[in-house]
Parts: sequence; structure tokens; C-alpha cells
Amino acid sequence: MFLGFGLDAWITIATVMGMFSILLFTKWRSDLVFLGAIGVLFVTGVLDAKDAFSGFSSTSVVTVGVLFVVVAGLTHTGVLQWIVKHLLGTPNSYTKAVTRLMLPVAVLSSFLSNTTVVTLFVGIVKMWAKKLGVSPSKLLIPLSYASGMGGVCTLIGTPPNLIISGLYEEKTGEAMNILTTTIPGLFCLAVGVLSVIAMRRLLPDRKAPESAFESTGDYTVELLVPSDNPYIGQTLSEAGLFHVDGGSLIGVHHFDDVPATVAEDEFIMGGDHLVYAGQIDEILDMAKRHQLVSADHHVFTMSEVDKDRQLHTAYVDFGSSLIGTTIGGSSFEKDNNVILAAVARRGERINLAPRNVVLQAGDTLLLVCPKHINLDTSSLKSSLHFFDSDDVPNIGRGTLVSTVIMIAMVALSAFGVMPLLQCAFLAAAAMLVCRCCNMDQAMRAVNWDILMVFAGSAVLGLAIQKTGIAEWLANGILDVCGTNPIVVMTAVCLVGTFITEFISNTAAGAMFFPIMYEAAEKLGYEPFPFLVALMVSVSSSFATPIGSPTHMLVYGPGGYRFSDFMRIGLLMNIIILAANILIVNIVYPLTPLQ
Repeated sequence: MFLGFGLDAWITIATVMGMFSILLFTKWRSDLVFLGAIGVLFVTGVLDAKDAFSGFSSTSVVTVGVLFVVVAGLTHTGVLQWIVKHLLGTPNSYTKAVTRLMLPVAVLSSFLSNTTVVTLFVGIVKMWAKKLGVSPSKLLIPLSYASGMGGVCTLIGTPPNLIISGLYEEKTGEAMNILTTTIPGLFCLAVGVLSVIAMRRLLPDRKAPESAFESTGDYTVELLVPSDNPYIGQTLSEAGLFHVDGGSLIGVHHFDDVPATVAEDEFIMGGDHLVYAGQIDEILDMAKRHQLVSADHHVFTMSEVDKDRQLHTAYVDFGSSLIGTTIGGSSFEKDNNVILAAVARRGERINLAPRNVVLQAGDTLLLVCPKHINLDTSSLKSSLHFFDSDDVPNIGRGTLVSTVIMIAMVALSAFGVMPLLQCAFLAAAAMLVCRCCNMDQAMRAVNWDILMVFAGSAVLGLAIQKTGIAEWLANGILDVCGTNPIVVMTAVCLVGTFITEFISNTAAGAMFFPIMYEAAEKLGYEPFPFLVALMVSVSSSFATPIGSPTHMLVYGPGGYRFSDFMRIGLLMNIIILAANILIVNIVYPLTPLQ
């Protein structure tokens, strides 16, 4: 024993700390990190085989897996598109715009994957913002916030709710109702919407990254002079390549990598690389007129250029393997059959050739892709996030059918006709039978990475409880906070809200479940209301872009900086925490243990 802990407890502490450090400071895949943590706990004997792999058979994990199929049916029948089309409208004030955006997003996120909802809305919100004359950065953070707060409103809306309710059922044998968190969630959502409106001045007014492909000077394009180009031997000025409409020449390289003076009297040679900054459409028109091509490799004749290509915009996600690398220094273009045409970074001019730019999270890339590339299945999705996918579902009979199936699933579970897992299985089967989605779409919809993280989180929570760490932490909290149950509830929720800014909210929920449960029992109260408050708090990550996958989705499109989230997010954390504690204690009054 050392400091009250046995060897198993110290191994668990080291494993958890090591896992969180890896997730924070490396680009390793989160599912493999969680699997590695499970392996360490199993190999060292902290957990036996049954406990170590119990997460994979957990009811909550299976439920999430089945719900992916249900979401696929809703997505491919156009339910989300129909809602967007009929609910956003044309509000005449920012207050009305935020309300009309956040409420539908929250409702959808109560039943669907937050990332699915935000992925659909991002592109639409950008166009909508342009129509309203509002910067997208004023609406995209509220979009992400709404998806998180809406997810709290049902047990199936966000993974922490499912895992906490699943662990509670294993502990007590009592299942939580699917609408357990609805009233607290709706109250916090209302407070959140009003807070965003009241604090709208704290939202940044940033230029959208894609406007870098519309505004002069915000992006760079690298072009190559083929060896049969008719302008070879002329000066840049004589060829009309020095002063160009919509941009300017910022770099010249002879023989691929020998820098030359950017001057009007510089002679053009075959194989020259010309780097321009300016307006994307005008630069590309100029390149076509002067028979220049994208500088991914040397081209000897114009006939070698593939005409069967089109432009796509993509954003570099947090955790992408491209961060810290250059496209020119890797085989990315060759492996994916694409060409990098331009790079933009939050409206900041990058005075480098695009293929020499060291990429950062949030960078916008303009890629020349094969015309018939499927962005939804392409391997590019593992490194980039596209918002111009061609896979747009048709709205029709299937839209109504999938909606009825979802409503029936929720109703059967809410009224206790059958458990949620059985309802989810029936709904998934109905989606397939009614052809709301096919088998391939259903299988592609299952996110195995999330399921691995989900299962690993449950196992870590079990290890924290079995080794006595949860009890020790609960005692420590009671020593500091005393025996006032509301103070203890607030303290645990506050720490949970802070932790979930840096790690998966699923992991935070699993880690804090045993701590909150032990603290409630030691105080002599039923743990139920404490756990409801915990569900809300671990999904309330507003202050960092890495606190939620949905924040990462809007970070690039909104042209945000890391500090933008902190300006409004820290206050949001405090406001929602206070609202959470207030409403939970009203709806679920504290009850002494019998």
C-alpha cells in the first residue's frame, strides 16, 4: 500500500493518465489508445478477462451501434434536409436567426448523432449567413453549442447519457427512462440560447475560410509552365503573367526548386513554378488562357492534363495526419489521385507555394479531384472534412416512413412498452425492411471507432471503481466540500465540465460515474439526481474547440482561433452549470437512502 492505494490502483492511475496524455499530445487514433488501455489493465491483472472485455457486451454500447443504423435511415431519406428547408426561413434579426437555428438543431440532436446534424448544417448555415448578411462565425459556434445541449435532452442523444444510464442499471437493476433528462436538458437549452443571444458580442466576427477563395490576397495557387508552352522565352511582363487580374505573382521557381527574382523582366522557362495570390476563379481562368497547369508534377504537353476533374473544398480536422506536414513532402496527392490547387488560413495570406505550406488544423484546401469521386467513401475522409459531397438524398415517401419509425421507437421506450435496446433493434430492422437505407449504407453508418471508445470508457470506469480509486476520490471531495449534497454535486459536476473540455465526454462520463455514485451514497442520498446532473455536465464543453467533435467540425469553416471558444465558452460553462444544478434539484429532489 502506498498513499492508501494498492498496486492495481496505481497501475490504473498510470494507465488513465498515460491514455489522456496520449490523446492530448499525440495524433494517435483514440480507439487504439482505449484498446491499448484495456490491454494494459488485462495483462497486468487489474481486470480479469470478463471485466476487461465487458464493455463490448454492454447494453449501452450495443444500443449505440444499433442506433447508427436508425440514423442512417433518417439521413438517407432526407429528414434532416426537409427540416432545414422548412424551418430556417429568413429572420430579420440576429436574435431570431439564432433561435431559429439552435432550436431545430437541438431537437434533431436529441435523437440523432450530433456530428451528423452539424455536418449537414455547416454548409447550409454558411449559405444562410451570406443570405442574411451575417458572418458565419456568428452562427457556427451557436450551431455546435445547440447540438451539444440538445443531445442532453434524451438518453439516446449523446453517448455519456447512454453509458451513465447503462452503468446505473447494472448497479441498481433499474433502467432510466429515455426522457429522464428531457426537462433538465430543455431548461439548460433555453438558458443557453438566451445566453448566446445576450453574449453575442463575444462571438468573433471572422471571415469564412472559403471566402479566401473569393477575395483577393487570401490564398495561394501554384502553377506550372509545361515544356511546350508558347510563352517560354518571353519575360513575365511580355507574357502577361506578372500583372494578372484578381491577384499577384508572389514566387517564381526555375527547374522546380531554384528560386528566382519576382520581376517583370524575368524570363519564362519550361518547368517553371509560378506562385500566385489572389482571386481563385480569375487565377484559374488566367491559367487556362496561358496554358498553365497545377504544379503537382512536371507536365510536358497540355494533352497530358486530365480534363475529367472538378474542384472540392476540404478542411483539415483536429487530429488529422496532415497536421504539421506539407503536401509536397508526402505522397498524399499520388495516393488519393488529387492535386492541391490552393491553401487558405482564416483569411491570412500564405506567401508560400501551396504544396510547401505546413498544414494546421482549420486550414482550407482547394483540391482538384476526379469528377466522379465519392467523398463519402473516399480514404480522404480520414484526413480531411468535405462539405461539398454529392451524396444528397431525395425527399419523398421514405422521409415520412423513417420519421414515423423514429417516433415509434422513442414512444415505445418512453412509455415503458419495451426496453430501449429492443426498440432500437426493431427500428433498425424497420429502416432496412422499408428501404430507408440499404445494407451497405447501414454498415457504413456504424462508426466502429466510436464504439471502441465507448466500450473502453466503460471498462476504465469499472477499473476506477474496483481498485478503490472512486471511493478515495469521493472521500476527498467530501473532505473538501463537507456534507452538503448540493455543494458536492456542484463540485463533481464542475470538475467533470472542466475535464470534458480536453477528453472524450464519453470517457469523462465513465470516469466520473463511480465517483459521483460513491459520493452520493456516502452522503446518504439516492444517486439518481446526482447522475442526471453529471449527464448534463460532462456534455457541457463550450470553452475549447477540442472539447467536442462538433466544435472541430465548425472550427475550420468558421475561420475560428482557439481563443474564440474560450471568450464565450468559459462563461457558458458557468451559466449552464448553475442552470443544471438548479433544475435537477427541482425536477429530481434529493432523496435519503432507505
